[in-house]
Amino acid sequence: MKFTRRANANWKGTGMEGKGTISTQSTTLDNAQLSFKTRFDEGVGTNPEELIAAAHSGCFTMQLSFLLSEAGFVPEDLNTTAKVTFEDGTITLIQLELTGKVSGISEEDFQKAAQKAKEICPISKLLNTEITLAATLN
Repeated sequence: MKFTRRANANWKGTGMEGKGTISTQSTTLDNAQLSFKTRFDEGVGTNPEELIAAAHSGCFTMQLSFLLSEAGFVPEDLNTTAKVTFEDGTITLIQLELTGKVSGISEEDFQKAAQKAKEICPISKLLNTEITLAATLN
């Protein structure tokens, strides 16, 4: 399977005072606000690090669902938070925090599947930073 997805960013002005927008092909983001405050403070809008966190949490969770299904388990609920740490101009850490409800699976098998999903998720493979995972089976 091969496909291409696209997003567009537009920026006007300086890095500090300027403003921009981000849009996605699906239009889920349609001229979403991007500014210095949305990236480095608490402004309303989005930022690249938040978008990476969204992409990583979604990719990892879907990958885990595929792995669990292949092993004969039906995930009832998988919830992943990705925390992206930006420090001195570099993304230095991504922390994945997973809670899952999967009937019939052992703690050991759940942890193995979660670790494998972390390793093979396309976004994990793309990113060149430390990625940690804390997984909890309910």
